[in-house]
Amino acid sequence: MTQKLSDKIALVTGGSSGIGLATAQRFVAEGARVFITGRRQAELDAAVKAIGPQATGIRSDVANLADLDRVYDTIRQQAGKLDVLFANAGGGSVAPLGDISEEHFDKIFDTNVRGLLFTVQKALPLMGKGSTIVLNASITSIKGNPAFSVYSASKAAVRSFARSWTIDLKERGIRVNAVSPGVVPTPAYDLLGLDKEQLKGFVDAQAQTIPLGRVGTPDEIAKAVVFLASDDSSFVNGIELFVDGGSAQI
Repeated sequence: MTQKLSDKIALVTGGSSGIGLATAQRFVAEGARVFITGRRQAELDAAVKAIGPQATGIRSDVANLADLDRVYDTIRQQAGKLDVLFANAGGGSVAPLGDISEEHFDKIFDTNVRGLLFTVQKALPLMGKGSTIVLNASITSIKGNPAFSVYSASKAAVRSFARSWTIDLKERGIRVNAVSPGVVPTPAYDLLGLDKEQLKGFVDAQAQTIPLGRVGTPDEIAKAVVFLASDDSSFVNGIELFVDGGSAQI
């Protein structure tokens, strides 16, 4: 490895599985010390074991602001600073217009929008000039999919945050970018509310629409996040990087 993140302190929210876990592993391989968060202790412990001694797990829910305070208190006490933030925690389930409940809306926006906003805002006291923030958005923010309207709207908000925060943090010298994955099966897909057959049908159907002819992997997203988090992207700011096999371009 090239050690692109040598001696950096990084936080990956939702780092116990999928894209978050793959990114945390990449960060450590590039020389960073990584803190990861997750809501389930057993999965968090397994992820820390998989990543290695340079990882620290903190059980928390990004939708709970007291949990976020505890996360940053831990990082402050153990590392004293934060150089890289990958605001990755998020999720959603399907519901077509006409069947959307308040609970469905609130659960998605509490995590994907409110939780992400305060994840970033509460990190700022630990972040200095040259720090980087990467937000996990999605191509669903610009492409219509049946029954995904609330999730898609939440990810459109994430993209908007990246634009506005780029300006807000200009004087502090902190870069903000968004990565927008395409179809990348992870354990989070199990939470969509589809049975196994429906989920396989969804993934297979999506693969047929992707110019590369296949779905992506968590590690392919992780490599893009490393680029945005490192000095390789030192003149990249406020962008949305699509990592989707070309889906958003056609």
